[in-house]
Amino acid sequence: MPQVVRSRIGALHGPSPVPPLPHRFRSLADRESVDVLHRAARVLVASLPALTDRLVEALYAQEPAYRAAIDSDRAEVWQEVHHSLRHNVGSLIQPREFRESAHRTSRWIGEIRAEQGVPLDAVLHAFRMGGAMVWQDLVDETARRDPDDVRLLVHVAADVWNFVDEHCGVVADAYRQAERRQSWRRENRQRLMVAALLDGTARIADLAEAAEMLGLPEQGRYAVLAVATAPRGPGSAARPALTLPAAPEAVVLWHPGQDAEFAILPLAGPPGELSELAAALDVPAGTRAGIGSAVDGLAALGDARRLAETALRACPASGGTVLLDEHLPDALVVSSPALAGALADRVLGPLDRLDPADRDVIVETLTAWLDADGSAQRAGARLYCHRNTVLNRLRRFEQLTGRCLTRPRDAVEVSLALAARRLLGNA
Repeated sequence: MPQVVRSRIGALHGPSPVPPLPHRFRSLADRESVDVLHRAARVLVASLPALTDRLVEALYAQEPAYRAAIDSDRAEVWQEVHHSLRHNVGSLIQPREFRESAHRTSRWIGEIRAEQGVPLDAVLHAFRMGGAMVWQDLVDETARRDPDDVRLLVHVAADVWNFVDEHCGVVADAYRQAERRQSWRRENRQRLMVAALLDGTARIADLAEAAEMLGLPEQGRYAVLAVATAPRGPGSAARPALTLPAAPEAVVLWHPGQDAEFAILPLAGPPGELSELAAALDVPAGTRAGIGSAVDGLAALGDARRLAETALRACPASGGTVLLDEHLPDALVVSSPALAGALADRVLGPLDRLDPADRDVIVETLTAWLDADGSAQRAGARLYCHRNTVLNRLRRFEQLTGRCLTRPRDAVEVSLALAARRLLGNA
């Protein structure tokens, strides 16, 4: 009989998943076999310290995941093992009195080991090692007292091992619940830290912790991407596909805002990296994206977010991507809507007295001429008209507004006024 028992102990040395318990289990135990079990279990209760010592030593030798905990605080592990054995062996003698306390102990062990980062397989292996050691001691004690009673102990073997499996299930459930709580706390803490960095409210003293938590260098270079998505249909992407040219494997952290989503972009490449990123950004139709200028260090992410919001405001309502460094005049316009509106009214106001179609032709021609760097020839090709037609429309604009397009200051004001009408939507 002991050989059969020890073979089962050997099978427990490798971790295995918790087997599902049957809904109904028919016990083979009778009064006589239960009495044998109780006599042997009472002897184990009386020698629990020695049993605890042996189990702690076995854990140290056979379960590597427990070695660090035992080396760090052997007394704490000893007390945990002793507490578990006392309740579980007690449950063999008085199941009604000890069942709930034994379950509480197993749940507590599952939670504490999850918090300590001990793998679940290791915790379950430890419980099975304890169950195997208790069973072997029950067999040895029964054989020592009366070898003939060992055959009766076989009748309660299934009960004992179902008890062990039941507690493995309790431990696994508590462990996974603790893991979910830890994951939620970790994700929530990370979310709050990212929010503080983007708001510019993170404390300088917390930056080192934030860098470690987020896996970002404290003194690295960063930019922020702001994305505002139009109403989407089923199956459409919520965020644009994003790959950093200089570091394709880099983790991009996203954070939802009230009117846009923000992504922290770690930069590691040359100055043109943002231009490459803007060109490669796969923005869904109707989505607006703004990329702010690069900043140095996590402490400047609040400024980077504000720059990204400015770039987003400079993005056309129809969608697209705006890199702030390449649209600074537009950024000036959207940074002060009231002043930009006043400038647009002052410069372009006289055109509002025209028929809307006539006004739109002049504005379109003026815009095309500016986009063509002052070339009437290229502007005419873009508008499908003769260069003289372009020049005539420009002269009419000068007559109506009193502006001279060859005067640099007037040309700058006209350009900004057109940007204001286009971006602020009051054309």
